[in-house]
Amino acid sequence: MSVANLQRDTAFQVRSLFRSLLRQSSQFSNFNFRDYARRKTRDSFREHKNETEERRIQELIQDGLKNLRLLKRQTVISQFYQLDKLVVEGQKTGKETGDKGGIVRQKDTGWD
Repeated sequence: MSVANLQRDTAFQVRSLFRSLLRQSSQFSNFNFRDYARRKTRDSFREHKNETEERRIQELIQDGLKNLRLLKRQTVISQFYQLDKLVVEGQKTGKETGDKGGIVRQKDTGWD
């Protein structure tokens, strides 16, 4: 294999790993964990984007694969312990009324 092919294959591996990590991080049920995993993934890849040594790149890929396995395990565990969603996650709130069980939003009484 030529050097260009090796670089192309490595670039493909890195992009694939990046996408897999982001996809897996979106599986967390808790917003805070989900956001942290996405931020950590992006920051790690930005930090090492100018790496040129082939051996170091392979070490980073192996470390990323280890982190992907860890994320997969943790996302499964997080599905068992789901909490109420945060306000920033945009869930529907209010009382169920009517025939179809639709949610009616009610304005809080008090200060306007």
